[in-house]
Amino acid sequence: MPSLIELQNLTKKYASFTALDSINLSIAPGVTGLLGPNGAGKSTLIKVLLGLVSTTSGSGTILGLPLGESTQELRSQIGYMPEDDCYINGLTGIESMQLAARLCGMDRTEALRRGHEILDFCGTRQERYRPVDTYSTGMRQKLRFALALVHDPKLLILDEPTTGLDPEERDAMLNRIRILSRDFSISVLLCTHILPDVQAVCEHVLILGAGTVRVSGSMQDLCRVQTPRFHLRVSGAASEFSERLQSRGMVVLETTADSISVLGQPEEHSTWIWQTAAELGQIVRSVTPAANSLEKLFLEAVQETEHGHS
Repeated sequence: MPSLIELQNLTKKYASFTALDSINLSIAPGVTGLLGPNGAGKSTLIKVLLGLVSTTSGSGTILGLPLGESTQELRSQIGYMPEDDCYINGLTGIESMQLAARLCGMDRTEALRRGHEILDFCGTRQERYRPVDTYSTGMRQKLRFALALVHDPKLLILDEPTTGLDPEERDAMLNRIRILSRDFSISVLLCTHILPDVQAVCEHVLILGAGTVRVSGSMQDLCRVQTPRFHLRVSGAASEFSERLQSRGMVVLETTADSISVLGQPEEHSTWIWQTAAELGQIVRSVTPAANSLEKLFLEAVQETEHGHS
């Protein structure tokens, strides 16, 4: 599968400050979460991808087009939802949509039709006929999302898309992202501070820190622990269960009141687990393979950045 974004030794400096430092990166099609603490370089990376700022050195491609050389063509294929408001006072929601579509080259009738189509997808009802400056935070958020979609882009860059949304609307927004990726093959770069959003919809994760790539890979691979282990929950005293497992040669890493952490894969030890449960008259409540959490990966990346600049 060809890469969505390829960057080689990409550097961006503002005077003496290095915002992006020799970034080498390959992002596959799909939904990718872009994470990082404040000042990590996320905003600069987005501006570089959109062609809003030039790079100091390095090269790359987006959607197969050279970075910095095909800006107009790239913008016709990229939808961008900024974090901040970007509406024109006095225009209604549908007028804003029609204007955005006209700027993308559609005629008046097609622009109006497309505007209504996207607002329907985004769950905007009669509010579309109200001036945008009367909208709530959540409604303006939905409009920004709709504006980014009006020209049917191949890549959608979303900056904090669920900020200001109530739980129901947040779930609806995440579901729209899933639908766009699954049913319409639109790739998404999701920049957010909300880790559960990334876990809910993203297939790939990119974590920046101090202008460098700290973590990059598929969600599945990153959340897989390097040393296989599993957690065992039992109905009775875990200490006795643990001792019996160790007497059978199993390596127990940790024991709490009702759970045991064991080295290895559960399939390798299933016979001893069930035999021990039968001998002790206990119930095995769950057997769960261990996994890294996205929060753990993020915190480790942030701490690594802090230590590198202390």
